[in-house]
Amino acid sequence: MDEPALVVERADLGYAGQPVLRQVSLEIRPAEFVAVLGPNGSGKTTLLRSLLGFLPPLSGSVVRARGARIGYVPQRETLDSHYPLSGADVALFGTYGDVPFWRRLGRDAKRRARAALGACDALEFASRRYAELSGGQRQRILIARALATAPNLLLLDEPTAGVDRGSEIAILDSLSALRRERSLSIWLVTHHEEALRGRVDRIARVAEGAVALEVPA
Repeated sequence: MDEPALVVERADLGYAGQPVLRQVSLEIRPAEFVAVLGPNGSGKTTLLRSLLGFLPPLSGSVVRARGARIGYVPQRETLDSHYPLSGADVALFGTYGDVPFWRRLGRDAKRRARAALGACDALEFASRRYAELSGGQRQRILIARALATAPNLLLLDEPTAGVDRGSEIAILDSLSALRRERSLSIWLVTHHEEALRGRVDRIARVAEGAVALEVPA
């Protein structure tokens, strides 16, 4: 799509009538990679939840373009270890929203999940138990799950937190490739600005109740 996936205009964002971020204005452009940076407690998660539609704006507007599809990758996902879910099972969850509850998942859903795993270099983890994977391997599976929804915007909440340097680079390389190959818009919350140098188009700095967008030096 050529128009912005989301447009935020003069929005106060927060909880229970109390703004955390004030007068936020931004647009999410097609095929753009943006890093969301800021100290703990600055409002990065509030911004992400508002973009996802989980938090309605207290004032102003957050408008999603018609046809925009959003994929979301949480910082971590705790799945019940009593259920022996494989990596492929978790990726397949991303297709559930497109299938009526009375129908079984068909070949197309499984094909999409497998393609998403391949796009994240995670096929080798498909048959392994999700609970037994490393942090970096789990994050690649979660990214594949989000990709299986066929999004044009991907929002990620600290996907490289707690993973080793090699896994961090592998995840960021996969995201950069996905942005190019799928014309995917990516907004990624992180504390690791150095790792994103040369990869992102813009930085959204969240601090003191405001969001400031800038082009990296």
